[in-house]
Amino acid sequence: MSLLSFNSSPHSKVELIPKKCIDSVLKPLTDNIDIKINGSLTCKDLFYASICMSIENSSIHSMSKHYQDIPCETSTRYHLRKLNLEELVRINNKILLQGPINTLKTDKEYEFAIDFTNDPYYGGTDSSNENYVIRSQAKKSTNSFYSYASLSIINKNERFTISVLPVERSKTTVYYLNYFIDTLNDLDLKIKVLCLDRGFYSVDVFRFLQDEKIPHITPVVKRGNKIKLLLIGRSARSAKYVMKNPQKEEVSLDIVIDVKYLKGKRNKTGCENLGFVVYGLKWKPRKISSVYRRRFAIESSYRMRNIVKPKTSTRDVTLRYFFALVSFLIRNTWLFIQKKHFTIVKQGPQIIDEDKFRFDRFILFVGEWLRRKMKIQLVVRCLR
Repeated sequence: MSLLSFNSSPHSKVELIPKKCIDSVLKPLTDNIDIKINGSLTCKDLFYASICMSIENSSIHSMSKHYQDIPCETSTRYHLRKLNLEELVRINNKILLQGPINTLKTDKEYEFAIDFTNDPYYGGTDSSNENYVIRSQAKKSTNSFYSYASLSIINKNERFTISVLPVERSKTTVYYLNYFIDTLNDLDLKIKVLCLDRGFYSVDVFRFLQDEKIPHITPVVKRGNKIKLLLIGRSARSAKYVMKNPQKEEVSLDIVIDVKYLKGKRNKTGCENLGFVVYGLKWKPRKISSVYRRRFAIESSYRMRNIVKPKTSTRDVTLRYFFALVSFLIRNTWLFIQKKHFTIVKQGPQIIDEDKFRFDRFILFVGEWLRRKMKIQLVVRCLR
């Protein structure tokens, strides 16, 4: 397959091969994580096994049965348990952004989204994990989850996951907001707007964002008669609203309301009032609504990440977090390769030919190289 890189001329040809893909995933792990191992086993072997688990969407136990040259199950578990949770949290954005960071510009303002994703958990809790098992609405036959907070860019062609954190029950939503904003400041990335979902609709969050002067958009939660009356009308408009919490704390909010006619959408007719809490932006209601729609790119990142998420039943918080980072890294690497090698050479806006190298082909490339490297077992000894 031929393609053009940023540094190549229109007449030079560059080949993208499976080895290039696997190396792009492996390098951020080997450069940032060091596991002390005695013997012939290396960190690279463990990372190959972890990437293989992601690509195969399988478990450590299954991988040890499928491949000849993969580390045994006992060794893999023993050495991966040497990972340190605090260290992984400290370097998580270095792992995720090692390649993409070179394509981001410090003089450009980006649109960001913060959200939470839940991984179902079916085991028990003890002192090691009780602070990380989140109770929520039942999904996939459980109401227990390991949850992860993520920060992503939602600009077209740059939808990278910047940072991922394990969610702790003892920490507030404002804590994760503060952490991610500090991360963007450390990376010298400017915020054009921060898009949040209804889970962030609280006095504490809005007061924090206003104090930090962070432009943001959050959909209104229809709670209380006053806010419900604000969302009745037939024309786009804005309004003031004072939000209070049970502790009698309050914050003044600017509500922007966009009105769209349903025209049979979802089998409904009439008009729909879309209310948003807006701060630091002087945009028309339709633009507010359109920009917020791009926040759903983060939902797409979760679906793609689930395709390459290793299976595990462990209660080990660190191991689960490491597997989550690997799955987000795989998606980021694919986006980086697309942007680097499949940008159409032309004047005007940057356009990526996404159909040339889709995510399923990237997974196929990485998986095929790993199958050859670790030698899949093609013979099974029969009992009779």
